Formats: sequence, C-alpha cells, structure tokens
Amino acid sequence: MRTDPVQAPTPTTPPTERDPIAVSATSSPQQNTTEIETGLLAFLESRVKVPVDPETDLFASGAVTSLFSLELVVHVETAYGVAVGGADLTLDNFRTVRAMTALVGRLRADTMGGTDA
Repeated sequence: MRTDPVQAPTPTTPPTERDPIAVSATSSPQQNTTEIETGLLAFLESRVKVPVDPETDLFASGAVTSLFSLELVVHVETAYGVAVGGADLTLDNFRTVRAMTALVGRLRADTMGGTDA
C-alpha cells in the first residue's frame, strides 16, 4: 500500500495579512440592508429555533451564547464576503441583527471604497 505525503498549499499572502473572504453564491455585494437583515434573521431563526426581532439584544436574551457567537462571526464573513477583525470584532457589532447589518454594510463599503446600496 502506497502513501504519499500530503503537501500543504503554499499561502499566497503573509500570515499577518487577512484577505476578505469571497462572497458566497447566496450573497452579492449589491444586497441592500433589508436583504442582509432578512438573511441574518433567517440564519439566526434556523439555529436558535425561535423568532428573532432585528433589535433584540441577542446576548442578553440568551439567544446567542459565547460559543455560538464564534459561529455567527464565521457566518457573517462567509455569507457576506467580509472579514471581521481588529476593532470590528466587538460584542456591540453582533448584539443585534441591525448592528450586524450595519457592520456588513460598513465593511463592504470599506472594502469596495464606496457606500452600501
């Protein structure tokens, strides 16, 4: 039985740099805030199994735990093609669906050098 060593892919950027994640097939940079908010609500409601209001404090209500918050960050990055890091990685940016929607819009505007549609 032959086993070949697995070779790790060569990184294209230094590990200190962070590239924005490509926009997924279900998302587009042209999404407006209503579409982003609707998508975030659908994701949350599918995971927490209860209706979520866009202004509900997800942490105070118990809908989101610290462990689930990590999954939420990854979802926001992959679903909306943004990279959340540094000063943006705060509880306040993930406290409500409206806060997350604003974060996505701001990060997209920063990445594209324009404003959110």
